[in-house]
Amino acid sequence: MDESSISVRYARALFEVAEERDILIALKNDMKLIASVCNTSADFMRLLNNPVVKASQKINIVSLIFKEKVEEITLDFLKIIIKNNREIFIPAICRNILSFIKEARGITTVILTTATSIDEASLDNIGKIMEKELGSKVEISAKINPGIIGGMILRIDDKQYDASVAAQLKKIKKELLSY
Repeated sequence: MDESSISVRYARALFEVAEERDILIALKNDMKLIASVCNTSADFMRLLNNPVVKASQKINIVSLIFKEKVEEITLDFLKIIIKNNREIFIPAICRNILSFIKEARGITTVILTTATSIDEASLDNIGKIMEKELGSKVEISAKINPGIIGGMILRIDDKQYDASVAAQLKKIKKELLSY
């Protein structure tokens, strides 16, 4: 079965239960925490992907890690995933649940990439401007990439607007080489 369809089905199921129980905010926090652990701990992912480790052992370890940190429904959901031998899909399930929550709440994700750091006040102002332009709530985050030299790259959901100096230089180089 396709990996994406498996992760979407599990994510949709937990999302719908959380929506019925009106605990989407708690679920969002849980999914951010679990995704963070998956992204930052190679050992945790090796444990989940290890076919030699029994499901019961994985459940015990996951329970120890997340017991006091996530909602009971989230912990039970993780146990079900592990019992069904679908633990390798946990990072994708987290991403899908976060996407469903953003969609349900009408939140647009905006990532602003600049060559140097940008202060919080400026980031808040950009967020307010984006909310007016897009007509929806905006979740904005900043990234730093010195390789763009200057300017910015603005990513709105799956669209990207590249107004960086590096992109302009590449464009000029391409035009000059075409003559």
